[in-house]
Amino acid sequence: MITAARSVSSEEASARTALKLGPRSLGERLRNLVLETSPTMPAIDRYTGVLYDPLGALDADDATRRWWFDHVVVQSAMFGPIGAGDRVPAYRLSHDSRLGSLRLASHWPDPASRALASRADGFVLDLRSEGYRQLGPVPGAVAPRVVSVDGAGRRKALNHWNKTAKGRLVSLLARSGADVSSIEDLVLWAGRHGVVLEPSEAGWDLVAESLEPVAA
Repeated sequence: MITAARSVSSEEASARTALKLGPRSLGERLRNLVLETSPTMPAIDRYTGVLYDPLGALDADDATRRWWFDHVVVQSAMFGPIGAGDRVPAYRLSHDSRLGSLRLASHWPDPASRALASRADGFVLDLRSEGYRQLGPVPGAVAPRVVSVDGAGRRKALNHWNKTAKGRLVSLLARSGADVSSIEDLVLWAGRHGVVLEPSEAGWDLVAESLEPVAA
């Protein structure tokens, strides 16, 4: 994977197409050329954006960070399943990147699923997006749908902003020191913390509004 990413990143034209880079982000291709010598940091600190920002990882206390290190696995397009505490360099690659003859959707599923199975001990709460779930399927995992509920009680599945709710959920799980080993445990934990997690026709619905920060 590293070799293929380095190859497409070596020239601007190929990087623009393979990594879906715009003019302002084209320089990010250079990260893939120095992976073996770049500084590293824990994955939980490395990643940013609407999913990771709600964690407040850099400001979290030691107990919270230990919980993440013990319980959270991130699906990396470059490195496969990595623990929250595993140290990784900066890179540019996503689940839908195009690396010539090396297809992520063909390369990752078998080894990633084996790696995830070796880390998992029973219950798995799968908060990955559909594209990343396909890179490492976990049979039997609980993958809740994030929904918003309007004043009439109608539910609408969220797209981009579902990541914020997932980030807030993982933050609350860690900061509360959750001990969850089954879906029943998770539902009980959710009820104690005001999180709405309910069965639905699709499996389970996680209500985003129940994870809104409490106003000061």
